[in-house]
Amino acid sequence: MSPSTPPMTDRQIREIQYHKGHAAKAEAEGRSVAFDVIGRGRRRWWNASWAMYTHLMNADLRGKKVLVAGCGFGEDAIRLAKLGACVYAFDLSPDVLKIARRTAETMQLAIDFAQQPMEHLDYPAGVFDCIVARDILHHVSIAPAMSEMARVARPGAMFVANEVYSHSFTHKLRNSRFVNRVLYPRMVDYIYEGDTPYITPDERKLDERDIRKISAHLADSRSQYFSFIVSRLVPARYAPMAKIDRLFLRLLGGAGGALAGRILLTGRMR
Repeated sequence: MSPSTPPMTDRQIREIQYHKGHAAKAEAEGRSVAFDVIGRGRRRWWNASWAMYTHLMNADLRGKKVLVAGCGFGEDAIRLAKLGACVYAFDLSPDVLKIARRTAETMQLAIDFAQQPMEHLDYPAGVFDCIVARDILHHVSIAPAMSEMARVARPGAMFVANEVYSHSFTHKLRNSRFVNRVLYPRMVDYIYEGDTPYITPDERKLDERDIRKISAHLADSRSQYFSFIVSRLVPARYAPMAKIDRLFLRLLGGAGGALAGRILLTGRMR
């Protein structure tokens, strides 16, 4: 982070501490990058990550400057570099960035990694052709983060966000006493197969109000909804159920936003 970056907030400090342990666990277990999602074979249209990459691949990012926000261990940055993009990526955690840099170097990929918060970026204005934000916006302050995205993007730059999401009504149901004390504890082992969920102390799912704030910076925005019961009541590994889940939300159209657990938001920066 540059000297001009404001002091970290308490939330950001907690995020860094959490990811120190998360990175240590990843180092112990070993990590690999899956490239099937950028293959040219049959697409998993029912999966949000696959849908995101279908959108990115159709845009042909070869030679384009792409910014990966909250890059984590670098999987998205590495895949986009493999697709021929000129990739810049940042994260708040120095521990996950260390792993991302090492993985990219092992694959001989030239990716510009930087440690900085999404709310205060060191990049100059108007330089990026595409911005990819996967599972990062629900960790940050939306208004300043999106202002920074708009500042560093070229006019008309592609914006792609793939985020956990819950309508405010569904969120109230999720936080009811019955769900918190009875249903969720029983489902978490089933959904996560006994593993500890990757949920930081301060994160919260985006809701429809957050989507409006993000969309205010976009032209031609489009929302696709995923995960009504998949990842909530049924593990995502059950493809037949995931297909039915996705078809159901597609049939609902915009009304699917009241039930979905994940959103793929695309558009062009104003």
